[in-house]
Amino acid sequence: MAGITRTGSVMTEAELVARVQSDRSAGLTHAFANGCFDVLHVGHVRYLTGAAAEADRLIVAINDDTSVAALKGAGRPIQAAGDRADLVAAFGVVDYVVVFPDLTVERLLTTLRPEVHCKGCDYTVDTVPERGVVLAYGGRTVIVGDQKDHSTRDVIARIREHPHE
Repeated sequence: MAGITRTGSVMTEAELVARVQSDRSAGLTHAFANGCFDVLHVGHVRYLTGAAAEADRLIVAINDDTSVAALKGAGRPIQAAGDRADLVAAFGVVDYVVVFPDLTVERLLTTLRPEVHCKGCDYTVDTVPERGVVLAYGGRTVIVGDQKDHSTRDVIARIREHPHE
C-alpha cells in the first residue's frame, strides 16, 4: 500500500468496472476518492496520498465539466475534464481515474463498491453525504489528508489578484 509506485490510467466507467472485478479476483482492495481537481494544489496531493494508503488500489473519480459548472458556478471548470483526469493520473499514488457526469458519486459508489470511501478533512465521517450508500454495501468511510487550509477557489483568487507575477 503506502510507498508503492503506481501508474494511473484514465478509463471509461465500463473499463473501470472490469478492472475492479479483475483486481478483486486477485484479492486486491480499492480506495475511492473524488472531486473536481480543477486547479491542483498541495491539499489534493495530501488527500490522494492519504486515500492511497487505505487500500491496494486507488480510484479517483473526477466530475465532468457540466457537473463542475453546476457545483462550482460560472467560470468553472478552469481546465477541461480530460486534462484534469490526465493530471491526476500522473500522481504516482493513483491507479485508476474515471470522469463521471453525476452531481454526486452515489451511483458510482454503488456500481464499484470500493472497500473504502475517502473524503477530505472538510468532512467528518458522520457528515459525508454518501456514508449511507457506503455502509449499505458493507464499505467504510474514512477522512484523509490535511486540514482544509487549501482550496482551488483561493488559488484562483490569488492568481486573479496578481495576474502579471
